[in-house]
Amino acid sequence: MAKLYFRYGTMNSGKSIEVLRTAHNYEEQGKKVLLFTPHLDDRYGVGTVASRIGMQKEAIVIDDTTNMIELAKAEKPNCILIDEAQFLNKEQVQQLTEIVDDLDIPVIAYGLRADFKGTLFEGSYHLLAIADKIEEIKTICWFCDKKAIMNMRCEDGRPVFEGQQIQIGGNESYLPVCRKCYASKRKESHSL
Repeated sequence: MAKLYFRYGTMNSGKSIEVLRTAHNYEEQGKKVLLFTPHLDDRYGVGTVASRIGMQKEAIVIDDTTNMIELAKAEKPNCILIDEAQFLNKEQVQQLTEIVDDLDIPVIAYGLRADFKGTLFEGSYHLLAIADKIEEIKTICWFCDKKAIMNMRCEDGRPVFEGQQIQIGGNESYLPVCRKCYASKRKESHSL
Protein backbone atom coordinates (compact mmCIF):
# COMPACT_ATOMS: atom_id res chain seq x y z
CA MET A 1 0.00 0.00 0.00
CA ALA A 2 1.48 3.34 -1.10
CA LYS A 3 1.96 6.23 1.30
CA LEU A 4 2.47 9.98 1.20
CA TYR A 5 5.68 10.94 2.99
CA PHE A 6 6.71 14.45 4.02
CA ARG A 7 10.38 14.78 4.83
CA TYR A 8 11.17 18.25 6.12
CA GLY A 9 14.24 20.05 7.38
CA THR A 10 15.83 23.46 7.61
CA MET A 11 17.91 25.03 4.89
CA ASN A 12 21.19 23.16 4.44
CA SER A 13 19.89 19.95 6.04
CA GLY A 14 20.45 17.86 2.92
CA LYS A 15 16.89 17.61 1.58
CA SER A 16 17.86 17.91 -2.09
CA ILE A 17 20.70 15.40 -1.77
CA GLU A 18 18.17 13.00 -0.22
CA VAL A 19 15.83 13.53 -3.18
CA LEU A 20 18.67 12.81 -5.60
CA ARG A 21 19.88 9.80 -3.60
CA THR A 22 16.38 8.33 -3.50
CA ALA A 23 15.92 8.87 -7.25
CA HIS A 24 19.29 7.20 -7.88
CA ASN A 25 18.38 4.20 -5.73
CA TYR A 26 15.14 3.59 -7.64
CA GLU A 27 16.74 4.12 -11.05
CA GLU A 28 19.74 1.92 -10.27
CA GLN A 29 17.25 -0.92 -9.75
CA GLY A 30 15.64 -0.22 -13.12
CA LYS A 31 12.61 1.42 -11.55
CA LYS A 32 10.94 4.56 -12.87
CA VAL A 33 10.81 7.79 -10.88
CA LEU A 34 8.96 11.01 -11.63
CA LEU A 35 10.88 13.91 -10.10
CA PHE A 36 9.02 17.21 -9.68
CA THR A 37 10.11 20.65 -8.56
CA PRO A 38 8.04 23.85 -8.28
CA HIS A 39 8.63 26.60 -10.85
CA LEU A 40 9.53 29.06 -8.07
CA ASP A 41 12.88 27.41 -7.35
CA ASP A 42 15.19 28.73 -10.05
CA ARG A 43 18.52 28.75 -8.17
CA TYR A 44 20.07 26.22 -10.56
CA GLY A 45 17.70 26.85 -13.46
CA VAL A 46 13.99 26.10 -13.64
CA GLY A 47 13.41 22.36 -13.67
CA THR A 48 16.67 21.36 -11.99
CA VAL A 49 17.01 19.70 -8.61
CA ALA A 50 20.52 20.38 -7.34
CA SER A 51 22.38 19.92 -4.09
CA ARG A 52 25.07 22.16 -2.68
CA ILE A 53 27.60 19.35 -3.12
CA GLY A 54 27.25 19.50 -6.90
CA MET A 55 24.85 16.70 -7.83
CA GLN A 56 21.85 17.61 -9.97
CA LYS A 57 19.08 16.11 -12.05
CA GLU A 58 16.44 17.45 -14.40
CA ALA A 59 12.89 17.47 -13.06
CA ILE A 60 9.36 18.14 -14.23
CA VAL A 61 8.34 21.70 -13.36
CA ILE A 62 5.19 22.12 -11.29
CA ASP A 63 3.09 25.22 -11.82
CA ASP A 64 -0.61 25.95 -11.43
CA THR A 65 -1.40 24.15 -14.71
CA THR A 66 0.51 20.92 -13.97
CA ASN A 67 -1.69 17.86 -13.61
CA MET A 68 0.52 15.44 -11.68
CA ILE A 69 -2.26 12.84 -11.62
CA GLU A 70 -2.42 12.63 -15.43
CA LEU A 71 1.39 12.51 -15.66
CA ALA A 72 1.45 9.67 -13.12
CA LYS A 73 -1.24 7.77 -15.04
CA ALA A 74 0.66 8.18 -18.32
CA GLU A 75 4.16 7.43 -17.00
CA LYS A 76 3.28 4.75 -14.40
CA PRO A 77 6.29 5.42 -12.14
CA ASN A 78 7.33 3.28 -9.20
CA CYS A 79 7.68 6.42 -7.09
CA ILE A 80 7.12 10.17 -7.27
CA LEU A 81 9.58 12.56 -5.63
CA ILE A 82 8.93 16.25 -4.97
CA ASP A 83 11.68 18.75 -4.14
CA GLU A 84 10.86 22.09 -2.47
CA ALA A 85 7.39 20.82 -1.54
CA GLN A 86 6.77 23.84 0.71
CA PHE A 87 5.95 25.78 -2.48
CA LEU A 88 3.02 23.52 -3.38
CA ASN A 89 -0.51 24.78 -2.93
CA LYS A 90 -3.44 22.97 -1.34
CA GLU A 91 -4.74 21.62 -4.66
CA GLN A 92 -1.32 20.24 -5.61
CA VAL A 93 -1.00 18.46 -2.26
CA GLN A 94 -4.47 17.04 -2.88
CA GLN A 95 -3.24 15.70 -6.23
CA LEU A 96 -0.46 13.89 -4.36
CA THR A 97 -2.98 12.21 -2.06
CA GLU A 98 -5.00 11.05 -5.07
CA ILE A 99 -1.86 9.61 -6.67
CA VAL A 100 -1.15 7.65 -3.48
CA ASP A 101 -4.72 6.58 -2.72
CA ASP A 102 -6.10 5.97 -6.22
CA LEU A 103 -3.02 4.98 -8.24
CA ASP A 104 -1.14 3.24 -5.40
CA ILE A 105 2.09 5.10 -6.18
CA PRO A 106 4.23 6.22 -3.23
CA VAL A 107 5.00 9.95 -3.07
CA ILE A 108 7.90 11.38 -1.10
CA ALA A 109 7.78 15.17 -0.70
CA TYR A 110 10.81 17.06 0.63
CA GLY A 111 10.71 20.65 1.84
CA LEU A 112 10.98 23.27 4.51
CA ARG A 113 8.49 23.20 7.35
CA ALA A 114 8.45 26.95 8.01
CA ASP A 115 9.78 30.22 6.62
CA PHE A 116 12.31 32.60 8.18
CA LYS A 117 9.61 34.03 10.48
CA GLY A 118 8.58 30.60 11.77
CA THR A 119 5.35 30.55 9.72
CA LEU A 120 4.31 27.40 7.90
CA PHE A 121 4.38 27.45 4.11
CA GLU A 122 1.11 26.50 2.40
CA GLY A 123 2.47 23.24 1.02
CA SER A 124 4.05 22.27 4.34
CA TYR A 125 0.86 23.09 6.22
CA HIS A 126 -1.18 20.71 4.09
CA LEU A 127 1.49 18.00 4.00
CA LEU A 128 1.83 18.09 7.79
CA ALA A 129 -1.95 17.77 8.04
CA ILE A 130 -2.44 14.78 5.73
CA ALA A 131 0.85 12.93 5.10
CA ASP A 132 0.89 9.29 6.14
CA LYS A 133 4.41 9.63 7.49
CA ILE A 134 6.32 12.76 8.57
CA GLU A 135 10.09 12.60 8.98
CA GLU A 136 12.59 15.27 9.99
CA ILE A 137 15.92 15.63 8.19
CA LYS A 138 18.23 17.06 10.83
CA THR A 139 21.19 19.40 10.80
CA ILE A 140 23.00 21.51 13.38
CA CYS A 141 22.72 25.21 14.18
CA TRP A 142 25.09 27.53 12.33
CA PHE A 143 26.09 29.20 15.61
CA CYS A 144 26.11 26.35 18.16
CA ASP A 145 25.86 22.56 18.28
CA LYS A 146 22.11 22.26 18.94
CA LYS A 147 19.67 20.90 16.37
CA ALA A 148 18.61 23.54 13.85
CA ILE A 149 14.85 23.96 13.61
CA MET A 150 14.56 27.43 12.06
CA ASN A 151 15.70 29.22 8.91
CA MET A 152 17.37 32.58 9.49
CA ARG A 153 17.28 34.94 6.51
CA CYS A 154 20.33 37.15 6.02
CA GLU A 155 20.99 40.16 3.85
CA ASP A 156 24.58 41.39 3.50
CA GLY A 157 25.58 38.97 6.27
CA ARG A 158 23.03 40.32 8.78
CA PRO A 159 19.93 38.51 10.03
CA VAL A 160 16.59 39.98 8.92
CA PHE A 161 13.21 39.22 10.40
CA GLU A 162 10.82 41.08 8.10
CA GLY A 163 10.00 40.70 4.41
CA GLN A 164 8.15 38.56 1.89
CA GLN A 165 7.70 34.90 2.76
CA ILE A 166 9.39 33.64 -0.39
CA GLN A 167 12.88 34.70 -1.37
CA ILE A 168 14.80 32.06 -3.27
CA GLY A 169 18.35 31.60 -2.03
CA GLY A 170 20.94 29.34 -0.48
CA ASN A 171 23.71 29.83 2.08
CA GLU A 172 24.08 33.46 1.01
CA SER A 173 20.50 34.13 2.12
CA TYR A 174 19.64 31.56 4.81
CA LEU A 175 21.26 29.84 7.77
CA PRO A 176 19.94 26.86 9.73
CA VAL A 177 19.65 27.85 13.41
CA CYS A 178 18.28 26.59 16.71
CA ARG A 179 15.43 28.47 18.38
CA LYS A 180 17.74 29.94 21.06
CA CYS A 181 20.21 31.40 18.55
CA TYR A 182 17.30 32.69 16.43
CA ALA A 183 15.86 34.50 19.45
CA SER A 184 19.27 35.86 20.42
CA LYS A 185 19.96 37.24 16.92
CA ARG A 186 16.44 38.71 16.81
CA LYS A 187 17.03 40.54 20.12
CA GLU A 188 20.37 41.81 18.80
CA SER A 189 18.72 43.17 15.66
CA HIS A 190 16.09 45.05 17.70
CA SER A 191 18.76 46.68 19.87
CA LEU A 192 20.57 48.16 16.83
